[in-house]
This record gives sequence, C-alpha cells and structure tokens, in this order.
Amino acid sequence: MNRWMSMTKEGKKKQFRCQSLERLKRVSGCGSYKKDKTIVQALYQYIVENKANTVMLYIPLGTEVNIYPLIRRLRMEKKLLYVPFMEGASFRLVKYRLPLKKKKFGIKEPNDSKQYRIKNIDIAIVPIVGVDLTLRRVGFGKGMYDRFYEKQNRYINKTVFVARELCYSKEIITDDYDVKADMIITA
Repeated sequence: MNRWMSMTKEGKKKQFRCQSLERLKRVSGCGSYKKDKTIVQALYQYIVENKANTVMLYIPLGTEVNIYPLIRRLRMEKKLLYVPFMEGASFRLVKYRLPLKKKKFGIKEPNDSKQYRIKNIDIAIVPIVGVDLTLRRVGFGKGMYDRFYEKQNRYINKTVFVARELCYSKEIITDDYDVKADMIITA
C-alpha cells in the first residue's frame, strides 16, 4: 500500500494544501498580471449577468487573485461591497472603505464599522487554494470561511471561487462543512 492510500483524509488535505500553495506561489510571479486581469473580467461579467448589487469580496494576499481593479470598478458603479473583518477564529463582514490597515496574518482590513448589518449577499467572491471533486474549498487551513458560512450561508445567494490556477484533487479531501462553490473562475 502506498503512503497516500494509508494517509487520513485530514493528512491528504494538508498535503494537497502544501502542494497547491507551492504551485500558486510559482504562478504568482511572472504572468500573474495577465491571469488576474482575465479573472477580474470574468468576475465582472458574472456580477453583471447576475444583476448583483451586494458583493462580498476579499482583500488579496500575494498568492491570491488581485481583485483591486474589480473593487475600484464596482465602487464607481455604487455597488454595496463588503469584506471580511477578522474577529477571533472567524470574521464578520464590514463595508469596504479606505483606508485599509494591515492586521493579523498580513491581511488588510478597513476600520471596524459595526453599524453595517447585511441581510443578503448577491455574490460572494472567495479565494481558494484548491478544491476537490465535490467543489468544496481547500483554503489556508484556518477555517475562517467555514465558520463564517456556517452562520451566514442562508444569506448568500451565489459563491464564486477564484484562483490563478485550479488546484484540483480527484479524491474527496474536504468535509461537509467546507464551503461549496456555485462557480469557479481561474485563468
């Protein structure tokens, strides 16, 4: 029996995450600008086609798709934009506004704004490290999106995963609580 077969599902997920992160680091250098531009255009098209007005986004880290051009465009179009605001082991959404401050894990966030209460999100754009054949998310391993979705899933109409390159496991390595996509956009 080979090592992969004797590994636990959690072990396989961990190994897949490490290999996928390495792959994403490689594609995050040369050529990432063009990939990001292609993905941002596809995201914008998807938002327009779905007549989305309230959009959940993320503030990109180095290996994630740079969606700042999308954020700028949607702000000019007066869309309601929300981003994660870290709170303990999870996050809640706050309205996107400048300036952004660097916080835990090197993540940038707007200032806290407790006065914003969101009911429905038309489209949630979520960065991924990879997916398995159930189209469930493998992220950075902190479980923040999973905990957020556990409480807010009923308010989110569609979830779109984005990555510069699709890292895909042909084996089920995710759990039922892992976030599932309605659409995946990669370059």
